Amino acid sequence: MRFINNRMLLMICLFALSTLSMNAQEIVKDTVKSKTTKTNPVKSQRQKIDGVIAAVGDYIILDSDIDKSFLEMTSQGNSVKDITRCQMLGKLLEDKLYAHQAIQDSIVVSDDEVKIKLEEQLSYMVEQLGSMEKAIKYFKKTNEQDFRADLSEIIKLNKLTSEMQKKIIDKVEITPEEVRSFFKKIPAAELPLFGAEMEVAQIIVNPKVTDVEKQKVIDKLKEYKKEVQDGSSFATKAVLYSQDPGSSSNGGYYKMTRKTPFVKEFKDIAFSLAEGEISEPFETDFGFHIIYVEKIKGQEVELRHILLVPQTSSESLQEAKDKITLIKKKIDEKKITFAEAARTESDEKETRANGGLLVNPKTQDTHFELTKMDPTLYAQVSSLKEGEISLPILDADQNGKKKYKLVTVTNRINEHIADYAKDYIKIKELALKEKQISTIAKWSAEKIKETYIKINGEYRDCKFTNNWLKK
Repeated sequence: MRFINNRMLLMICLFALSTLSMNAQEIVKDTVKSKTTKTNPVKSQRQKIDGVIAAVGDYIILDSDIDKSFLEMTSQGNSVKDITRCQMLGKLLEDKLYAHQAIQDSIVVSDDEVKIKLEEQLSYMVEQLGSMEKAIKYFKKTNEQDFRADLSEIIKLNKLTSEMQKKIIDKVEITPEEVRSFFKKIPAAELPLFGAEMEVAQIIVNPKVTDVEKQKVIDKLKEYKKEVQDGSSFATKAVLYSQDPGSSSNGGYYKMTRKTPFVKEFKDIAFSLAEGEISEPFETDFGFHIIYVEKIKGQEVELRHILLVPQTSSESLQEAKDKITLIKKKIDEKKITFAEAARTESDEKETRANGGLLVNPKTQDTHFELTKMDPTLYAQVSSLKEGEISLPILDADQNGKKKYKLVTVTNRINEHIADYAKDYIKIKELALKEKQISTIAKWSAEKIKETYIKINGEYRDCKFTNNWLKK
């Protein structure tokens, strides 16, 4: 989502085993996948002959699901030697509890969402295996219809699970006092070690886009709007034409509230539309958009959008290069500092006020750990000494929008033991994760008490972390 501000919504793995997600790449690796089957809990005992070992609400777990989960983890290169069948069953029970509760909380996964993801995954599998027939045979399905139905159920279950997890932790916040208390509880010998880091600043000069090029994309977006109003699918057009890499494969779909960190112009338009309405083309720093509001639920809006980026001429690119070359010359001649030039000359609003200093989208501070840096940014700054300025760099974002930039390393930080004052943001993140885990544990304990759960046979002897047996 390149038109979302530099902030990342935290989604973490909250249990010892990683979530067995069903994305396309993982599916192609596996010869057999877990099959989620719904049943009436009252009938589960009669189905035991078919291998039903557990039920959570309307969902059942087969004995073979455990075997398939082990196969999946092994195919991903993960060791399973220390994971017992009981632990694997515990993870499957967690997944089903999330999905079951998502339905109880009226979390809806639309057919369009599933269909778009299904086509995306099928396309990938066919590309990898050569044909639909080979894919059907590879996954041991009888026909394409069964293959699609089975994969659709898996996609829907995974989406329900992730939406429920997100809902649980989204409201979790942490105070500075809680962060301080968390840090004080860590024994000195167990304080985390943070890797080598650097702080980076940049100056951006965007090539000017002509009115002619702007009008071209405006006219194209108006054309798409009219075609949708005449009966075409907005989602399909987003898949085919949108230049937003964060949403085009999902038909331009986003779910947002007023607190969701979208740029102001986008958010203002989204919340001004009625359900079923399509906006006129409008501009943000990322290009031109149209928005279609699919559903309004209280303070939450489900929408789709199409982004088009106007092309820049070679003349405009040369003008931008000449301008940024002149800026560098002024800095090199000590006529102006890098920070002053960023504040007065840079076209990037997000970094201008901070003298061009970049904010790490993963941590929300200005430190970038070298081993975790974006590879492109690392390549641009790794050879620079502290205070050294790069030559003008022609860069392009994920939408294909070109720009010229200067980058400099303002500070290098060696590997060090966690320091409360210097590493507050990272420590806050660790404290928040701990609180989220505690919140999940409390939520699970409460939902287990009020949810129909049945575990059969030898698995009743398992020592689960959660109270699945309700003892």
